[in-house]
Amino acid sequence: MDTTSQKIIDATMTLIRDKGYVATTTKDIARAAGVNECTLFRKFKSKKDIALSGMEQEQWRGNLTPEVFQDVVWELQPDLEMFMNVYMDKITPDFVNLSIGLRAPQLYEEAAPLIMKIPQAFLSSLTAYFVKMEELGKLPHLDFDCLAMTVFSTTFGYTFLKASFGEQLSSDSRSDFVKKSVETLINGIPTASAI
Repeated sequence: MDTTSQKIIDATMTLIRDKGYVATTTKDIARAAGVNECTLFRKFKSKKDIALSGMEQEQWRGNLTPEVFQDVVWELQPDLEMFMNVYMDKITPDFVNLSIGLRAPQLYEEAAPLIMKIPQAFLSSLTAYFVKMEELGKLPHLDFDCLAMTVFSTTFGYTFLKASFGEQLSSDSRSDFVKKSVETLINGIPTASAI
């Protein structure tokens, strides 16, 4: 990739993150990249082509793969905390906002499979972990797909809401949220009769 093309991609993805795909114009992109629109169209067919090229680059796609979840100790509490923390380390507020910006109808069909790689990596890794924990005799047989989706939904929800609203919805720190969430998942919600 030549330097000019990379500048165009970087400008496009930054603008999409900040303004959304629809509000980002080729004039905006050219200005932010320091090129004229003719150069932009010599390098890429369209704004959509630039955005899809950006999504193929590691720096713009969140880089969450099954390999990042290998640091397990085969104990439920620390391992689930690790899964959640790795996700939150990789899926930053900037990436969340970019992901939201990329969900425009004009782009969604091509963008969705690339965006879906992130939850798929989390879910497949966590499901495989639960299966191995069952094999080790540390978990009973459960609906591991549903359990993985529950952990992912909790992790995604916190990440999305923090990126969108900061501290307005919860004053819990990330570490407190992760620890409390995993404890609740493992121990369940106590009923009034159990207290």
